Amino acid sequence: MNRQQATTLVFAAVGASVLGFLLRVEPGSSTFYALTFGLAAVWAVGAFAAGPLHLGRVGDGLYLRQLFGPAVWTWAQGRRPVIIGVGGGVVLATVFVLGGLLVRELTFLEPLERAIAQVVQFANQGSAPLLLVITVLNGLAEETFFRGAVFDAVPHRKVVVSTALYVVATALTGNVMLAFAAIVIGAVTGYQRLVTGGILAPMLTHITWSVTMLYALPAIFVA
Repeated sequence: MNRQQATTLVFAAVGASVLGFLLRVEPGSSTFYALTFGLAAVWAVGAFAAGPLHLGRVGDGLYLRQLFGPAVWTWAQGRRPVIIGVGGGVVLATVFVLGGLLVRELTFLEPLERAIAQVVQFANQGSAPLLLVITVLNGLAEETFFRGAVFDAVPHRKVVVSTALYVVATALTGNVMLAFAAIVIGAVTGYQRLVTGGILAPMLTHITWSVTMLYALPAIFVA
């Protein structure tokens, strides 16, 4: 085990421990805010401590260009994957909103509705601006760690392993819907990291999805 892997493992254990307590505290309490900010700090510090992070690009390659005279092959650096990131978040948010409406209407899915309600109570209590800040910070921090440090530390099957570790950490909350969301988010952002070579697309996808859920789920399950 090298230094990067050891550092990642230590911070993963600390972060998972904090996450395990998070949904067991009173919504909107000072303890809840302290734990959420602390969790974001653990993921972010762990990511930067483990090694360098890259934002990634799409479209790198050789292009045939002609300005004056004969055409020549030139190497062009790709663009930052902003559209991929935001677009991925919009698609995921749409799928989850439709899924939430389905869960609300089908009575045999009541256990899932209770699991979602457990999460929604945290969005319904406390300071709305502070909850937005927490949502964004934790989304960014999770991606820097799991699609940054963890992804780089894993030698093989990076998408599968990084997603599995993300799901295990999230499952410690004891909430089945958060664990399910972690499977989907982890797989999508893991593939984005693989394709783009960086964490920008995963971060944009995650915060687009999570901010939408912050406002959409209470509207669905309280209305």
